[in-house]
Amino acid sequence: MTGLATLLLVEDNPDDEVILLRALGKHPLARDLAIARSGEQALDYLLGEGPYAGGAAPMLPALVLLDLRLPGIDGLEVLRRIRGHPRTRLLPVVVLTSSVEPEDVVRCYEAGANSYIRKPVDFARYAEMTRVLELYWLTINESVGRSPL
Repeated sequence: MTGLATLLLVEDNPDDEVILLRALGKHPLARDLAIARSGEQALDYLLGEGPYAGGAAPMLPALVLLDLRLPGIDGLEVLRRIRGHPRTRLLPVVVLTSSVEPEDVVRCYEAGANSYIRKPVDFARYAEMTRVLELYWLTINESVGRSPL
């Protein structure tokens, strides 16, 4: 870690990961990127479990970008566990998914999502979406861990 704001991307689809990495590369905001390819990996990273147990847990990211459709523990359950743990309960989580199901939107907000965004199909829109996400969540928004209070 370099001390920059860290994003945790929770995404199992390599194509979606590549698109997000390309889109993030188009914007100059400095940040580290951690990637979890399953719900289990995300929870291990965030809660200091599994390979992170026994030592100091990684520093919490400034933002979690969470896909819903994950192998094993799905994104909705990851969100519930994030909100249910004292270490992560206030962590900003943006659901970034291809789901167009209205029920998914409702369930995610009920579980404590800070935002729900459908992945744009067009790359130009995807790049603009990532620019706005970064601008808001990493520079404008005051989160608990970064607040001067």
